[in-house]
Order: sequence, then C-alpha cells, then structure tokens
Amino acid sequence: MLELKNISYSVDNDGVRKDILKNVNLTVDEGFAVITGPNGSGKSTLAKIIAGIITPTSGQIFLDGVDITSMSITERANAGISFAFQRPVKFKGITVKDLIMLAAGGKIKYSQALEYLTEVGLDAKQYIFREVNSSLSGGELKRIEIAMVLARGTKLSIFDEPEAGIDLWSFNSLIKVFAHLHDNVGGNMIIISHQERILDIADKIILLSGGEVKCVGTKEEVMPLIIKAEEN
Repeated sequence: MLELKNISYSVDNDGVRKDILKNVNLTVDEGFAVITGPNGSGKSTLAKIIAGIITPTSGQIFLDGVDITSMSITERANAGISFAFQRPVKFKGITVKDLIMLAAGGKIKYSQALEYLTEVGLDAKQYIFREVNSSLSGGELKRIEIAMVLARGTKLSIFDEPEAGIDLWSFNSLIKVFAHLHDNVGGNMIIISHQERILDIADKIILLSGGEVKCVGTKEEVMPLIIKAEEN
C-alpha cells in the first residue's frame, strides 16, 4: 500500500515561489489507480515524486508502512517501485531479451521472457532478439517497457501518460494490454492519464487540479468534476 501524507512541491521561478503540489494526501492500495486532471495540474510531478526522481518540498511517502521519503530512485526500485517514462529509451546494440533479463535481475529463463512479451500482446519469438532501436514503433516500445515492468515483479508500477507519442492503432492495442493486466495479472498500478478509455479500466480515479486532490472515486463519481475542471 502506498500512502502520501501532506506532499507539497514548489519551485523558484525568478525569485517567485510557484506551488506545483499542495498538501497531497492519498492512499493507493491493491488494484489500478488512475491519476488524471487538466494539463499543468501536477500529475507527472506527483508520479516522479513517488518514484524518487523528484524530492518533495515537504511531506512523507510510505510504502507498506515504511517511510521511503528519503530513499533514492534506486533504493525505491529495490523496495518495489517501478516507473515507466512517457517516452521509453532506445538502446543501440541491446536486444529485447537483454532488457527483460536485466529487468528481472537475470533470474528468469528464456521461456519466461517469452511469456512476458506474450502478456503484452507481442509475438514473443518475433521480438525477443530484436534490437531496441528506431525500427520499433512507439507502441512497440511501450509494450516492451510494460513487459520489463512485469519481469521486475514490483509491488507498485507507475506509468506516466503511456499514450504519449503513439498513434491511434497503437493506443487501441495498449488499452487491450492494460485491460488484460487488470483482469489477469493484478498487482498495484498507478497510471497518469487523461484518456477516458484508460479511466474505464480504473478501480480508483484520483482527480488532481491546481496541485490539489479534488476527488477520489469511481469514474461515475469523478467524471462530472473532471469536466468541470477542464472547463475552468
């Protein structure tokens, strides 16, 4: 279980303090949680704070009751938090198999690596030895990154706007992957997104606006407030 207590984050903009997040209190337990809200509401900043990429100005973060606020990104990864960037990194000379083995700490068999690729909707034997370079589309890279997250077997997986930089066909395929993971794999996952089709598969939706949590609930409960926030 992830707990955020009074998380705030501010930056200095030419001598003027700008508050990005303001006293965010949040609990994320088992299931799929989606953090949504207007552009500039602090969604990606919050995701990076949870992962340890950004240090909050104030507040505390707990994972299964352990205070991880002062932990580095590496320490948090070891504690069980994985983070998928908006645009996956390409590695010249590195194959898909290399990445999955690396994500799993080299502790899995070749057959298991194939299973992870199959889980994310890829033809495993066609992709396992492909080089991770510009020949792969944005949608393919996203799926490979999700396969890496599965291979890590972490307590909490965070995806920051997974729909960014991919075409409509790839997005449709990505939705099917997340729906499959939700129904068959389980685990604790946070997705940062404003796409309604991703909201459809969420167990919990957190609406962030102006750096504050405005509402936590189901799609039916949160959607009217999302529309209102976008109008403002």
